[in-house]
Amino acid sequence: MFITIKMKEAETIRAAIQGIAGSFHDQAARDYFPGHNVQLVPCEAFEDLFTAVKTGNADVAVMAIENSVAGSLLPNYALLRESGFTVFGEIFLRISQHLMAIPGQSIQEIREAYSHYMAIAQTRKFFRCYPGIRLIEADDTAASAQRVSEKGEKGIAAIAGERAAELYGLEILAREIETNKRNFTRFLLMYKPNGSQPFKVDHPEKASLSFSLPHKTGSLSQVLSIFSFYQVSLTKIQSIPIIGQEWEYHFLIDLTFDDPMRYRQSLDAIRPLTHELTILGEYIQGKHIQ
Repeated sequence: MFITIKMKEAETIRAAIQGIAGSFHDQAARDYFPGHNVQLVPCEAFEDLFTAVKTGNADVAVMAIENSVAGSLLPNYALLRESGFTVFGEIFLRISQHLMAIPGQSIQEIREAYSHYMAIAQTRKFFRCYPGIRLIEADDTAASAQRVSEKGEKGIAAIAGERAAELYGLEILAREIETNKRNFTRFLLMYKPNGSQPFKVDHPEKASLSFSLPHKTGSLSQVLSIFSFYQVSLTKIQSIPIIGQEWEYHFLIDLTFDDPMRYRQSLDAIRPLTHELTILGEYIQGKHIQ
């Protein structure tokens, strides 16, 4: 386990995810909570994750924040900053795409393959060997697998993860067809503070912060120099525009540290130099799940 879970029914965790069962968000939630019953709360949009938790329909939100190939999901960074939620964990999930269809077919029989545009982009090199397969964009990888299963027609396939094939009774015709075999997506685990702390991180070693800076020369370099002095490592820096203030930005950064005291001292040192300094979460560094 990554954390200590303090809930009335620790064996069941309601996780709000973007997409449906069989998606990579689904897999990330289950991999983060091994040994627990994860009850999915499917959501159409990332904004809906936060609503599900705020209304009490879910305990946690699981949200993709960046991908090793496609980069940062900037709208999700903005959602995180504005939400008031606390990040209590992260997980890096390898994104392996598989070609799947109803059982009893060969690749040569497939005429169409459905999937999310990103999955299609990640697998185009594979399909150059099968020019007879038309690639069709859809809203979601798992939803594409579900559609193929429900139609029950031969000649159509989906590009999705292995869990989708298992859930929807599809046969995998080709495994790991993505071009980049080191394609990982980072997911954040979040909850809404409400006076209790159901997910307690006993010994944090990573933190996510948000702040803005005065519009003057050297303001960012000052902050970074302080982190260096206190031996706090910067692992990620992302800027998002401040709405209504042209060319000014909020900075969202990830830090790792060995000494919690020196980390706290670094926060005290940068606070007078920043505006709206917010600790978005303190947690354990995530594992890379193959």
